[in-house]
Amino acid sequence: MEVLRVEHLSQSFGGLSVLEDISFSIEASEKVALIGPNGAGKTTLFNVLTGFIPPKAGRIYLLGHDVTHMSSHRRISLGLSRSFQINTLFSHLSLLTNVLLAIQGVQTTRYQLIRPITAYKGNFDKAQELLELVGLWGERDSPITALSHGQQRQVEIILALASKPRVILLDEPSAGLTSAESGNLVHMVRNFMGDSTVFFCAHDLDLVFSLAERVVVLYYGQIVTQGTPEEIQIDPKVREIYLGTER
Repeated sequence: MEVLRVEHLSQSFGGLSVLEDISFSIEASEKVALIGPNGAGKTTLFNVLTGFIPPKAGRIYLLGHDVTHMSSHRRISLGLSRSFQINTLFSHLSLLTNVLLAIQGVQTTRYQLIRPITAYKGNFDKAQELLELVGLWGERDSPITALSHGQQRQVEIILALASKPRVILLDEPSAGLTSAESGNLVHMVRNFMGDSTVFFCAHDLDLVFSLAERVVVLYYGQIVTQGTPEEIQIDPKVREIYLGTER
């Protein structure tokens, strides 16, 4: 079943073309990587897919719905979620409060200002479940600033899971992580996002080739090729423009 389809998507800023005639589709439960050198347009593509910026041309379909001009929060309600390359956590709040806010933010429930955020048992139980997934329940009362960078990246990802998404976009999820932390990330995606479709961009090729079932290569705003990790590793065009050609 196709869950995300992009048709002839284009974007430009001040006359500079950033995305040009982008077309691809992703099937349910697929793990797809987007790679390309700096400036290729990866984050811009993610911003267009999630509704942060509108496309100049083309269409976007999410779970059969045309979401090309739909707001970000409506796309979330349909089942789309994302994490960001730079942490967007509330650093002055506790870990638990960050997770509870993420859970409340995707619900239509009316909340009372005079009740504490922890008074809603269903949300509290969901927060505990998410934090236990990454072994951080014991740190629930710690401020975000007390967590390591790797732990904060894990929190970013579980916040993306708070809305129970069908499609998850991860923007450079392993940025700044050690090899061991990247290994934990692979474990998270494989074990906690099994039924979700994951579309992620990364410079960490070890992460890409160990996690992705399919790889899309973006170069100067255009898709130059796509295929399995094995096909991408031996593709002469990819070796020339991204991996480097052996002489």
